[in-house]
Amino acid sequence: MATATERSSTQAEEAPSARIELAVEGMTCVSCANRVQRTLARQPGVADAKVNFATEQASVAYDPNAVTERELEAAVSEIGYRAARRADPGEDEGGAQLREQRRWRRRVLIAWPLALAVMALAYLAPDAAWGRWTALALTAPVQFAAGWPILDSAWRRARRRSANMDTLIAVGTLTAFSYSTYELFAGGDLYYETAALIVAFILLGRFFEARAKSRASTAIKTLLELGAKEARLVVDGEERLVPVEELALGALVRVRPGEKVPVDGEVEAGSSSVDESMLTGESLPVEKRAGDRVAGATVNQSGALTVRATAVGRDTALEQIVRLVEEAQAGRSPVERLVDRVAGVFVPAVLALAALAFGGWWLIAGDATQGLLAAVAVLIIACPCALGLATPTAIMVGTGRGATLGVLIKGGEVLERSRRVDTIVFDKTGTLTRGEMTLVAVAPACGQDADELLRRAAAVEASSEHPVGAAIAAGARARGIDLPEVDDFRSVTGHGVLAAVDGSLVCVGRRKLMLDQDVALSAEVEQQAAAIESRGQTAVLVGWDGEVRGAVAVADSLKHNAAGVVRELRRQGIEVAIITGDNRRTAAAIGEEVGISRILAEVLPEDKVGEVRRLQAEGRVVAMVGDGINDAPALAQADLGIAIGTGTDVAIEASDITLVSGDLAGVVTALALSRRTLRTIRQNLAWAFGYNAAAIPLAALGLLNPIIAGAAMALSSVSVVANSLRLLRFGRRATGDETEIGAVSA
Repeated sequence: MATATERSSTQAEEAPSARIELAVEGMTCVSCANRVQRTLARQPGVADAKVNFATEQASVAYDPNAVTERELEAAVSEIGYRAARRADPGEDEGGAQLREQRRWRRRVLIAWPLALAVMALAYLAPDAAWGRWTALALTAPVQFAAGWPILDSAWRRARRRSANMDTLIAVGTLTAFSYSTYELFAGGDLYYETAALIVAFILLGRFFEARAKSRASTAIKTLLELGAKEARLVVDGEERLVPVEELALGALVRVRPGEKVPVDGEVEAGSSSVDESMLTGESLPVEKRAGDRVAGATVNQSGALTVRATAVGRDTALEQIVRLVEEAQAGRSPVERLVDRVAGVFVPAVLALAALAFGGWWLIAGDATQGLLAAVAVLIIACPCALGLATPTAIMVGTGRGATLGVLIKGGEVLERSRRVDTIVFDKTGTLTRGEMTLVAVAPACGQDADELLRRAAAVEASSEHPVGAAIAAGARARGIDLPEVDDFRSVTGHGVLAAVDGSLVCVGRRKLMLDQDVALSAEVEQQAAAIESRGQTAVLVGWDGEVRGAVAVADSLKHNAAGVVRELRRQGIEVAIITGDNRRTAAAIGEEVGISRILAEVLPEDKVGEVRRLQAEGRVVAMVGDGINDAPALAQADLGIAIGTGTDVAIEASDITLVSGDLAGVVTALALSRRTLRTIRQNLAWAFGYNAAAIPLAALGLLNPIIAGAAMALSSVSVVANSLRLLRFGRRATGDETEIGAVSA
């Protein structure tokens, strides 16, 4: 990225006093984003410029005394793009991306029917006059209307003496179209179907790209929508509803049960349990009382809280997550970078060689007609048909096959990174585990009946809305135990519940509840509870008639094949770690069960991103697997983000790969399919470049006439498509990667 270090030291030392967010239109590839970024960074007074191709946004830190907003926008316009100030993050990103997606879809719907019709005419009526003129009439709108963005981009590049993939496509298709139009009048062979089909394929790829970018912006918009829209501001003891934008630091707000916390703050009064799963991934609510900190967008569950704001607006934890996702989403495909670099040299070289061929035959051999045919043959044989199809066809087939296997791969940029992954970091709750509390054990004290212990505990908890209570009640019902009616149910926030069952006051909860209710806790039960907790499970004490009668254990259980997936990944030489917001003891117990020794517990969202960055700083290529909102920044920051499809929409949108079913075996499948697809792309590119390298000299020497050149060009395209279609067999044969997948699935 271009930063202040690339400019003069004087500029680098200037502290910018303003930042502008620009919406940039007209970028067709990541190299476009890099060009816009370099242009902005070179402007006087600009300290830092970052351009996100996925969201089509530019963030510029600058000195308003040295450069104005209009000058920044004009600088972008000068290089052929359009820039305009945007307001708040995510304000209209989803709408703009959706409009772009619809524009490409309309072009696809125009191009494909016409291109297929032209191809049919080429086979059914190659010599009929009506068929030849109809082919021209059908190809023209594909070339110049549907494909106009490609021609426009190539023209803008040409004006600035540079080239990219659009240049290759434009030169190739225009050559085929122009030569065919000449031959239409001369009575020769036509190549209209070549131009039409190339444009149609490229437009389809652009549509898929626009759809991926639209989903990326949706992730940020969804994050922003999580926050509360209104707050109960307390002034002089009176409450009034106000928009959250009106809250200032130090404001006092009241949060009732079931409401979202509107700001980051500190509890001034009240006690309650707060669902912080959207931030921490922790499945259990967290008890809050005076002096504790709360985060905006978390959900208050039971009691009323009075909170003093310590962070508002862009400083809240939610907004920080939004910024982390925006920063981490900017990326670049190594394959695309390679093709663009080659294109920068390839196109001028081909044009020069065509001119030399014409000049050589005309000036040396004295045959201008043969020179023209040789030049046209060079241009046609160099037409980047195979090159243009190499990546999109492999991606289309590979991602389509992945969808049938329950693996959604978001575009070609993830493929190179997946091949090099050497470290995988798993979130715990909802990823390695089911994300639901279940009853796992009943531990009665000596002389107590286990069924009676569970019967009374479940009867009391059946009236509770707490996840632990629901798990105990569900576990009893699953064991066929009938639950009696209870009287005088009470909930003690943070400690447990109690109610009258069969004439006795039954207490279910933590040690503090037993102490407060004068229910004696024996050393035996204490040891049982400690043993439960040492396994990473939650111990719930149950007592009545002045004595604790035993404990029940609840836990978030592992997914059935988690251990097998970890073993397979380690067999492939991949290091595996767990990152979780849960407590260290629980995380360690899960790690021991699945065979993961590297445990990072009790971490906040920013800590997850920091850990991923730390691993990347060590030179590791990191994949992150998660399902929660708290995982979204880490998923976006990781070299490869893999989201469990049963998780939140935000995690899915921020990731590179989504496992639709939530089956962890899909991690192995996803890596294998991504690597296979990348290998196919590289094979396609090798064939395309090798074909050109071998055929162009023959064309220049007059050994290939345009007809043979056109046939060879078509054959190269067919070869690339056929090679890509081999991906449809992925997973069907018990060889190579499929064996590894089968081993895990089994």
